Amino acid sequence: MNVLDLRPLTDPDMPIYLQLYWRFRNAIATGKLAPGDRVPSIRSLASEMNLARGTVETSYQMLTSEGYLIARGPAGTVVSPWCDGRIGATPPIELSALPQVHRVRLSEFQPLQLGLPALDAFPRKTWVRLAGRRLRGMNAGDMVSGDPNGYEPLRRAIAAYLAVSRGIACTPEQVFVTAGYRGALELIRHSLLQTGDTGWFEDPGYLHSRRFLEHVGMLLTPVPVDENGIDVEAGQRLAGNARFAVITPTHQSPTGVALSLPRRLALLDWAQAHRAWIIEDDYDSEFRYHGRPLPPLKSLDHSGRVLYAGTFSKVLYPGLRLAYLVVPEKEIGRFRNTIVQLGGSPLFFQAAVADFMEQGHFARHIKKMRSLYATRREYLIRALTQVFDETMQVPDRAGGIHVLAYLKSKLSDAALAAAANADGLAVMALSEWDTRSRSPAGLLMGFANIATPTQALDQVRHLRKIQKSL
Repeated sequence: MNVLDLRPLTDPDMPIYLQLYWRFRNAIATGKLAPGDRVPSIRSLASEMNLARGTVETSYQMLTSEGYLIARGPAGTVVSPWCDGRIGATPPIELSALPQVHRVRLSEFQPLQLGLPALDAFPRKTWVRLAGRRLRGMNAGDMVSGDPNGYEPLRRAIAAYLAVSRGIACTPEQVFVTAGYRGALELIRHSLLQTGDTGWFEDPGYLHSRRFLEHVGMLLTPVPVDENGIDVEAGQRLAGNARFAVITPTHQSPTGVALSLPRRLALLDWAQAHRAWIIEDDYDSEFRYHGRPLPPLKSLDHSGRVLYAGTFSKVLYPGLRLAYLVVPEKEIGRFRNTIVQLGGSPLFFQAAVADFMEQGHFARHIKKMRSLYATRREYLIRALTQVFDETMQVPDRAGGIHVLAYLKSKLSDAALAAAANADGLAVMALSEWDTRSRSPAGLLMGFANIATPTQALDQVRHLRKIQKSL
């Protein structure tokens, strides 16, 4: 092995694991580490540099997942043979030259941040092992664009998973792998909709979907949501001839309510009668803490009007940007023609997820997370009850990875959220998800990354202090 700079890492504005990552990148770029060179083991490097083993492990995982290093088991970890730092290499990067915004964003997530699964509980070693095996086995065929519908073994694994866990009977041909949920919406838009089409949208509803659909020229009709989910009768009064409806029936985003059976049936009847499309976003249905997960709307669809979207971002990690869409059998050809033009997702990550599912890691991970999230949810609710007392009310919801808390004060939820975000917390105001300002004031808070009761209490006390200062 050539010489690696083992001087202490001293940049106060960048996380240690990221400094170490860039030190390796620079050593490869300058030829100090050549292809095939063996790098120190995690244990020995942590000891030499006086770092935590977890810090070194995180850097190695990043380098391995990006192809700079290859793990060879007992033979150790070596620089990838494709990384010739002396010929055509990326110039070395000065750490001080990195933009400040990147340092902040790459450091870590913020307390109470929405939409993040438990990153500390993700089976990184298993994932890196599977990903490393895929990299080591890469051949010329893997470097060519694959099936735009998605990696076939992954589509088979998704279809099998949905049949067992969600009661959805579909073939792998009906499954399309997309670049995140937005990619699924893009695929639907180009396949079935036209600019200017009218659609129902839950009010309050998923903020990012609303913004995307409005941006691409869809005309959204806000349909109120109550304790039974989207009000189908109201939707028919407001826009009975709408071309589509975007819903989150199992765990409504953001209120957490479930769409009642009568409304599910009424929604399906409306879609069949008007030949409208229902876009079902089943974003975190795996995480239900009372009873079994509710069946998706797709499992009741006998007329082929439901487009079912799921994502790996809430189950594995958001950086994957990997989602899937199940389309009616009669629409397969139309969607195939569209996705050829749009392009699919990177094959490497699809193959790694397929291995993760086929070997049983996915099912075990969900089972583990369901139990862990129930505990962490209780941490946050107890802390909110203790610190805010009667000034905040948390409705009892059965699932999800966030908590909605209603404010019993005259203070604007938007003002409180803005102040909290400016002071390091990542809560969101319910009013921001509302189109017609019908919802009471409330805050949305993620709990998946709250590891201990003490951590929950500290974060909630921080929020309470901010509230009192306004």
